[in-house]
Amino acid sequence: MTQPLAKAQTMTDQNKNLDLKDYIFTSESVSEGHPDKICDRISDAVCDLFLAADPQSRVACETLVTTDKVVLAGEIRGPDNITKDDIEAAARRAIKDIGYEQEGFHWKTADVEVLLHKQSVDIAQGVDAGTGLDKEEGAGDQGIMFGYATRETDALMPAAIHYSHEILRGLAEARHSGAVKGIEPDAKSQVTLEFRNDKPVRATSVVVSTQHTEDLSHDDVRAAVMPYIERVLPEGFMPPEEEIYINPTGRFVIGGPVGDAGLTGRKIIVDTYGGAAPHGGGAFSGKDPTKVDRSAAYAARYLAKNIVAAGYADGCTIQLAYAIGVSKPLGFYVNTHGTGTVPEAELIKALTQLVDLSPRGIREHLNLHRPIYERTAAYGHFGRTPDADGGFSWEKTDLVEKLQQIIG
Repeated sequence: MTQPLAKAQTMTDQNKNLDLKDYIFTSESVSEGHPDKICDRISDAVCDLFLAADPQSRVACETLVTTDKVVLAGEIRGPDNITKDDIEAAARRAIKDIGYEQEGFHWKTADVEVLLHKQSVDIAQGVDAGTGLDKEEGAGDQGIMFGYATRETDALMPAAIHYSHEILRGLAEARHSGAVKGIEPDAKSQVTLEFRNDKPVRATSVVVSTQHTEDLSHDDVRAAVMPYIERVLPEGFMPPEEEIYINPTGRFVIGGPVGDAGLTGRKIIVDTYGGAAPHGGGAFSGKDPTKVDRSAAYAARYLAKNIVAAGYADGCTIQLAYAIGVSKPLGFYVNTHGTGTVPEAELIKALTQLVDLSPRGIREHLNLHRPIYERTAAYGHFGRTPDADGGFSWEKTDLVEKLQQIIG
């Protein structure tokens, strides 16, 4: 018995000597044409369709795509004049906008099956104001939601996921504009960064895999992709050439739903912080804002971002917790990871004064009852620039001055 214990003690002593501020960390992103992201886009297109017609619509739309097939399922409560044909048209428009006109998956010819049904009255009575046990408008489900912000980038996002998104976004914009030829919609990226003293200092490797037409060689693809890596990574961050892996299998012609099936909500880490922060497990796309999986995650990011932007921490994680049919959050947790300039309890007190964190309070504060969700379906829900029409309102830093007035 003594020998294993002695060995364990030795390992513990070794671990004490490790500098955990120096490390390697990796995040990945996927393009709008990845099969799972097609599904997120379609589900959010349906959500926007109903919210545009009635801001009080209830939507929980799941999508599946595979070769020549799109299936939509879930629950809806909204205007009766929105038909299955309208929903199918929204799905086809989303696919067309992504750019799918391929044999095996084409926006015009794919079979679209709409299996959406009415929302459960049991769920509705917990959410609708005055009908649940709480007698206030309750959360659409139980669960935990996380928000995060960090000074690693100007967007106050973790660097690895931020750069991964930006590489694919640039490549997609070039594909849509015609600036690059032969690059198809399905793509993935991955950025591995070296951190010293908790700060990113360089990329040790970058991976980009992109679908392409038959006529492009591997060298052609590499030449097309390299500029979009070089323009994203900061000066001095480029890894050695041998650590830049572009289509490492050598060929990626068969892609999209022909190459793999897709489902709504399978890229929740891509959608959030690339693994640099916790995730409560709930997906966002296809859900109206009464679903706290979506709205409370947006609120948590909003609060964390404002704490960091106000100068009260270099990094901040926030957790919120809810029960179905209950309006108040059951949990509110703030962690500044040892970088805070004021106690977390003081931050919680100030944030509670500034924002009503009931489901209704979140939606009204961030003005979420609008058709603003299709644009979130690719390249992350966070780290984006707020739109003039109120999209990405959770990215605003309009609490900074108010926090400073309360806290000092």
